[in-house]
Amino acid sequence: MRRIFLFSLLMLGIGVYSQTTVNGNVTDENGQPVPGANVVIVGKTIGTTADFDGNFVLETSEVPPFQLRITSIGYSEATADVTANNQTISVILGEAQTFLDEVVISASRTPERIFESPVTIERLGIEAIKNTTAADFYGGLENLKGVDINTNSLTFKSVNTRGFATFANTRFMQLVDGMDNSTPALNFPIGNLVGLIEADVQSIELLPGASSALYGANAFNGILFMRSKSPFDYPGISATIKQGITSQEAAGDNSYTDFGIRAAYKFSDKFAAKVNFGYLKGTDWAATSEIDKFDPTRTRADLNYDGINVYGDEVSADIKSVAVTLEGLGILPEGANALVPSVDVSRTGYNEADLTNYNAESIKADWGLYYRPIVGNSLEISYVGKVGTGSTIYQGTNRYNINGFFQQQHKLEVKNDNFFLRGYLVADKAGDSYDMVFTGININRRWKEDNTWFGEYTGTYVQATLGGATDAQAHAAARAQAESGRFLPGSAEFQNAFNSVIKDPDLATGSQFRDASKYYHADGNYNFSHLIDWADIQIGGSFRQYSLNSFGTIYTDFDGPIDYSEFGIYTQIQKNLELNDKMNLKLTGSVRYDKSEFFDGFFSPRVSAGLTINRNHNVRASVQTGFRNPTTQDLFIGLNAGRAILVGSAPDNLDRYVRPYDVSGGGQALGQPATITQTGAAAYNNSYSLSSVETLGVTGDPGDLRVANPDLVKPEQVTSFEIGYRGKIDKIIIDFSTYYNNYKDFISQEVVIAPYYGTVGDGSLSVAAISNDDFQAYSAYTNSNVDVNSYGASLGLTAQVFGNFELGGSYTFTKQDFDQEANPDFMTSFNTPEHKFKASFGNQDLFENFGFNIAYRFSDDYFWEATFGNGVVPEFHTLDAQINYRVPSIKSTFKAGGTNILGTEYFTAFGTGFIGSIYYVSWAINTL
Repeated sequence: MRRIFLFSLLMLGIGVYSQTTVNGNVTDENGQPVPGANVVIVGKTIGTTADFDGNFVLETSEVPPFQLRITSIGYSEATADVTANNQTISVILGEAQTFLDEVVISASRTPERIFESPVTIERLGIEAIKNTTAADFYGGLENLKGVDINTNSLTFKSVNTRGFATFANTRFMQLVDGMDNSTPALNFPIGNLVGLIEADVQSIELLPGASSALYGANAFNGILFMRSKSPFDYPGISATIKQGITSQEAAGDNSYTDFGIRAAYKFSDKFAAKVNFGYLKGTDWAATSEIDKFDPTRTRADLNYDGINVYGDEVSADIKSVAVTLEGLGILPEGANALVPSVDVSRTGYNEADLTNYNAESIKADWGLYYRPIVGNSLEISYVGKVGTGSTIYQGTNRYNINGFFQQQHKLEVKNDNFFLRGYLVADKAGDSYDMVFTGININRRWKEDNTWFGEYTGTYVQATLGGATDAQAHAAARAQAESGRFLPGSAEFQNAFNSVIKDPDLATGSQFRDASKYYHADGNYNFSHLIDWADIQIGGSFRQYSLNSFGTIYTDFDGPIDYSEFGIYTQIQKNLELNDKMNLKLTGSVRYDKSEFFDGFFSPRVSAGLTINRNHNVRASVQTGFRNPTTQDLFIGLNAGRAILVGSAPDNLDRYVRPYDVSGGGQALGQPATITQTGAAAYNNSYSLSSVETLGVTGDPGDLRVANPDLVKPEQVTSFEIGYRGKIDKIIIDFSTYYNNYKDFISQEVVIAPYYGTVGDGSLSVAAISNDDFQAYSAYTNSNVDVNSYGASLGLTAQVFGNFELGGSYTFTKQDFDQEANPDFMTSFNTPEHKFKASFGNQDLFENFGFNIAYRFSDDYFWEATFGNGVVPEFHTLDAQINYRVPSIKSTFKAGGTNILGTEYFTAFGTGFIGSIYYVSWAINTL
């Protein structure tokens, strides 16, 4: 049925056409060309862009008469009537101080002014990218109103809007020319590591909040669209060359290089091609915190120390239990355990800097072949291929060195003015990537396995105590003995162990993770506006097939790939009502149905209304619902993260994770075997809540234990209400929005404790298991049984002051409404500051061909909550700046700039390195 549907769309698109060509030129009021001006047919998705000299050629199947809308940042909108084929037009754009006339497509899947968009939308165009103060265009997103960027590393930044942010941001979608560039293995975007080069970016659009009604389940918290330049519209060679340094107290000053080149050629009116290549090289932000993860008052001298960026010290044991076991084995004399206190002692870890070289690198290339078989018709057939590889740091449950990661994408697409039909493949390979936490743990085990280390520690403690040592002296002697033979960083023994561990995919002995996952995706859309006059109607659909293949290192795919699929269909109707000569009402309604093979289908409707008054004022309101299916990790992960085991809750996944455990001497004394086998099902059907186990440790009262047994995960739903205003009052442009989100069945993780023996709630054997440390901590994927709410507002103001200086600012308020005290074991990971303020000031023509821009950002402090660790992110202020000089005779722009030029280092997430400064100079050639 889907094949018939998609074939019908294709036939409809090809069936009706004629050939119209329009040539034109766009200049300003002084007769200077306006490169990059957008030329779009009013009410259609077809358009083109003026070249460096302001010239354009538009080929379309539309039959004259029709009207063109011409826009460019900093200029007022203009229109031109096309009455005949092969017509030549000249357009003069007057200067303006509003961005509201810019045309966007993503909000309704059809061209419309930002001013008239039915929902909140942010845009970054060619001129804004040229003038950004950030070191690259992707970093420039941070200056957009309401946008949060969490910096994982130099080459991996995570974009989010309206809360609930982690680096594994499965709630936010990122499309590059219609292709989802989330990784198949991780199910979320990895920044721009495999994305566009700056010279090929035409525009970026960002929709905050739920967008499921048009874009499916993953567009839950927002969606980012990156659109590249067509070789038909932008032929020629262009390049950007950037050289500078990164400066951080921990890592010092290091070279920073970013280079990109684009080559595009229009062979004829029918065929064009392009090739892009990008290379970035730098040194990552070093993470060096030795603060204890769970108690900031602890130091490395404490017995059970676990440093934030120290790895290997996650392994700990109660030496009282060790003494009991040694007694049972006859190694310690009977009764010796009475000399040993019941305290946890951790092994000595290695600093992160000893386990990575902090290399940050990105190499990417893409190519495209574009064929327009009918001259003058918009029908286009294209093939696009993308490959990328790189090295970065990723922080998830642990800290990972992503080394030699490789991702490829291949897309075939057929489109014209009224439809598109595309299919693509996304595949990745993990390269030589490894888990730095388990690298530290298993280097320790290479020189002395855990049982021996804790046995030596406990035995020495007993001997020292019998010899008259104090408790502190006995612990010091015990650690000194246990540490004998330790591999020291820099030694040949350490390096050999390191090289061996990172090549071993078994987390009991190594730290490598392997992956060769992929997914296949197809989607199509048809717009009936050329056939129906009374409304703009669209229909579309999508299908995706996942194939997970981590060889058992991430997922429970020990015996082969895990395959599953999902699909969705949608429709939208949009109607413009001219109420009178001063008021226009735009009504939009859309609904989407999505179905995963594991869950019942869901409908996601959206209704919006926008009222335009006197062209300078627009009030909008919308109600939309969204949902997201559990991710690949929510369903199929089976990963030992050290402190807890992550087990996905797909029904057939629970028993796929199987692991043997050693039972303590105390447990064996109760008649339990020396080893038991436990499956992941124990997390969901035989577990206590973590908070109640911690309470038991304080009170000793078994009545404090609470059965957890979390439900299996199911889809999450959101209902979003939004009101907004865009307008121009005198010389001030105002953009305001406020929203309220209500989440049901909120998906997150809950840490639970599963005893090796006994049944939870029995009041006896399972309690004994907890007391004997005979249990395993699991991180279970489940839904909240209470609603989670969030609300917020954003206000943006821009104006021209002192003549032609640009002044802009925005304030964003974001708040979560969730009773954490009543749900201590459920983690929402809101991870968003309550207050943010951003400001910019610049002038692109301070004098002839010279411009500058500065950008300031303030973030309130907030609490970061994630599986790696929890902690406060302090408030921070940053200031970025750039100056630029244009040389039109060689089509070049030279720029010098810096980010965080005040030098006050900060971080945006618990556990990452402090963000320092970047200083650079750049040369952009023929980038418009």
